[in-house]
Amino acid sequence: VQLVESGGGSVQAGGSLRLSCAASGSTVCMAWFRQGPGKEREGIASIKAGTLYADSVEGRFTISKDNAKNILYLQMNTLKPEDTAMYYCAANVKWYCTFRLRASEYNSWGQGTQVTVSL
Repeated sequence: VQLVESGGGSVQAGGSLRLSCAASGSTVCMAWFRQGPGKEREGIASIKAGTLYADSVEGRFTISKDNAKNILYLQMNTLKPEDTAMYYCAANVKWYCTFRLRASEYNSWGQGTQVTVSL
């Protein structure tokens, strides 16, 4: 399945952005990862039957999925400068996939969308 992210941009601290990820077909597990400058890729939110969040975004970010349209969303509120990163959408189409926040759980990746948060 092919994934295309959109919705990134520049925003001031405290602001909000909503990322979208359009999938070319049905998926089972989906997630958002991010990679900041000089940092490793970090899983921040995932969804299957339920949702899972990294501590760094819990309570500020919300992941959701429109199964009819095959679109994944990430609503990001109360953004902080440390949220600055390239954000990637990931998916797995296997029915037995788990939705853990590990890159190895996903076999399809988007190209990423940049989010920059300034003071």
